[in-house]
Amino acid sequence: MSRKSYPGEQVTVSFDGDLCRHAGRCVAGLPEVFDTGRRPWILPDAAEAGAVIAQVGRCPSGALRIEPRS
Repeated sequence: MSRKSYPGEQVTVSFDGDLCRHAGRCVAGLPEVFDTGRRPWILPDAAEAGAVIAQVGRCPSGALRIEPRS
């Protein structure tokens, strides 16, 4: 799987399923942003940008990443 980007107004989150360990920290920490039962499953604008950035930083595998704005 390749890295897929989920752009928001303030921040873009990307995800690489090959790296994911399915620890569930993203879903447990910010379920309004990360919901595996929804498509798209990442909605970066569903929480404050700082909260999204902090939660992505807790990803133990590096599957989630904050992407620079272009």
